[in-house]
Amino acid sequence: MTFVLFKHGRLYGEQASKGDSMIVQHGRIQAIGSARELELQLSGKEYQTVDWEDAYVLPGLADSHMHLSMYGMKLAMLDLTSAASKEEMLAMLRKRVAVTPPGEWILGLNWNENAFIPVEIPGIAELDAITDQHPVYLTRTCFHTFLANSEAFRRAGISDSTPDPASGAYGRDAEGRLNGLIYEEASFAFTSVQPKPDYTVKKETIRRACLDALRLGLTGAHTEDLRFLGSVETMQRIYRELREEGLAFRTHQLIYHPYMEEAKVQGLRAGSGNEWYKIGAIKMFADGAIGGRTALLSEPYSDAPHTRGMAIQPQAELNQMVAAARATGFPVAVHAIGDGAAQMILTAMETHALTKESGLPDRLIHGQVLTVELVRRMAKLPLIADIQPRFVASDFPWVLERVGEERTEYLYAWKRLLGAGIPCAGGSDAPIEPLNPFLGMHAAVTRAKPEDMHEGYLPAEKLNVHEAIQLFTTGSAVAAGEAGERGLLAEGKAADFTVIDRDISENPQALLDVKVRMTVVNGQVAYQS
Repeated sequence: MTFVLFKHGRLYGEQASKGDSMIVQHGRIQAIGSARELELQLSGKEYQTVDWEDAYVLPGLADSHMHLSMYGMKLAMLDLTSAASKEEMLAMLRKRVAVTPPGEWILGLNWNENAFIPVEIPGIAELDAITDQHPVYLTRTCFHTFLANSEAFRRAGISDSTPDPASGAYGRDAEGRLNGLIYEEASFAFTSVQPKPDYTVKKETIRRACLDALRLGLTGAHTEDLRFLGSVETMQRIYRELREEGLAFRTHQLIYHPYMEEAKVQGLRAGSGNEWYKIGAIKMFADGAIGGRTALLSEPYSDAPHTRGMAIQPQAELNQMVAAARATGFPVAVHAIGDGAAQMILTAMETHALTKESGLPDRLIHGQVLTVELVRRMAKLPLIADIQPRFVASDFPWVLERVGEERTEYLYAWKRLLGAGIPCAGGSDAPIEPLNPFLGMHAAVTRAKPEDMHEGYLPAEKLNVHEAIQLFTTGSAVAAGEAGERGLLAEGKAADFTVIDRDISENPQALLDVKVRMTVVNGQVAYQS
């Protein structure tokens, strides 16, 4: 049976006027029309029918920037997202300690002191008071700042006299004693002594994340998993086996730069793979995050004039990293939140131009603090802006204190980027933000938190609903070099559909209440409520 008739749906976009149904064959949309018309076309042929029951059908949504491995870990770890104060965070830790055997690591994530009332981070003594029998390691929502107790520092071999690493730091009090905070690559000392998951755990972590993504209406994701999976060979094996076992979810894999040589040895290039699993750009970091003041700004932080943030590597080294990627035929995808970091990576991209042979664009990931000159430079390069609209809901209003009023013109300026002709792709950066793509769209359209009733933060940068949908459809397709393959409901395109219970085209608030009825990938029903 090669034909599937999907019928009785309310189609999104220009094709809606053609009808409410589609014929799909071999994972492609073959025809669009009314159910009756298409049934006549299929007369005499064997086919399967899927009834959408008057639900709303979007092109398959794809998250352009997330971490399936870390998201899968989050689903099994101590999740501190809901903590509204330091006391709530510590109470959640106490509960986990009570059910964890002594000696085992307690790993948690997504604490955010900027959401606490009052704004206050627990100190190492408060963690020690809860347990000295477990090493505790808690990851901030940005994944660039961490918090640990004394037992974790002991196991990592870090003491008050340990010097800071070149690309990171240990937090200290006025007397120079460790205060429990860990910044950037100083975290490596802690992750290196944590228990290593075996192959089965790694595979189940990825499976768990993919299944939840399908539940949320995502047909695919652009992800970087090598820091968890440990090798390109393991990464390929896991995704191959999951597909062979029937998991219908597309992935576009960024290669973390320390693994570039392994990818080269295996003969991989940007675009290698198949319709389910493809290799993308080389992933790099130019700076940290605004929350922990490690994002690199061109001028000091307004609320901390002693620092501009942190460059992960100097300009010369960043240039060399980009040059190495070019030599192996790869574009680069670079985390750059501050304008200082954006300036560095654009300089590297301009110095080592991307060749057409790479087949994919470069990516400037995040781009939350920019300037008119940086946007002008971006528009001249073959790159896309890989943005995460949900950061607006999480970072405002406190981010205004960090950067100051003088830097708001190009702050999370998604509308300006689109207006400059820069292609934008939409992601969540999950598990840092919720994976639900409709929450990302809501933030793009309202520039506000779900509970807010004001006009939005920097409202001139609001997108309309159609622009927000395009971030997660055509935008993600362009980023993956697949603009001709997916992102639209049209004949010849991949049969990837996100089927929902309501119309979201006119009322932004509807985005908060969406229920996913069905997720279809390559013509296969991969999730159904």
